[in-house]
Amino acid sequence: MVSARVSFEHHPPDQLVQALASDIAGRLQAAISQRGQAVLVVSGGKSPVALFEALRVMPLHWQQISISLADERCVTNDHPDSNAFLVRRHLLKAQAAAARLLPLIADQTPLAAPVQLARSATRVLLALGQADVLVLGMGTDGHIASLFPQAANLPLAMDLMQTPACLAMEMSDLPANAPYPRLSQNLSMLLNTRHIVLPVTGADKLAVLHRAHLGPSLKLPVSKLLHQDRAPVAVWLTKEND
Repeated sequence: MVSARVSFEHHPPDQLVQALASDIAGRLQAAISQRGQAVLVVSGGKSPVALFEALRVMPLHWQQISISLADERCVTNDHPDSNAFLVRRHLLKAQAAAARLLPLIADQTPLAAPVQLARSATRVLLALGQADVLVLGMGTDGHIASLFPQAANLPLAMDLMQTPACLAMEMSDLPANAPYPRLSQNLSMLLNTRHIVLPVTGADKLAVLHRAHLGPSLKLPVSKLLHQDRAPVAVWLTKEND
């Protein structure tokens, strides 16, 4: 049984992205009304592109919104495979161009070693404070952010006791689609969020989600997200997946 803090949203496939963008925009605007500012944390990859493009035209006070990342590839910020580059290209346009981006990797050439980059990223995240909304993705191997099941230091990254907010993930086999060392927020930092959204589409990922329901396991990092009581998680599904 998943945590009572996990809820499920069902929408037709052609309406899910717009509905999710509207939901996120409403939560960010509420944060601005309550605290004068809002913090949005997002993941990279191809999955969130449509969401970014729907969100960027929302009528928000974008100049009061800070955006950062759940994870990053160890490349420069202007590299096409950088998550920061993805955010600049697809989210920080139109009205959203006024938002402030806090990348996990500072503009520098050459890059420092991943462990040093993770230390710098930890300082960025701790200064950023609690996120109002975190948008996560999930891979068919059950990873979230860059918390991959094959990472040697995954147990440390999933430990909810005090550990560095950002870690250089130790992987002997790098993802084929983007073969770079990775930085990732640890699970404790990801859960330092007022609201987490997890869009899941496609039969393969739905099957992984069902397996994750059975109980928490390091073999499926997403299961740790579903079986915790620190932060509310809304899993967004298409109605065709009912």
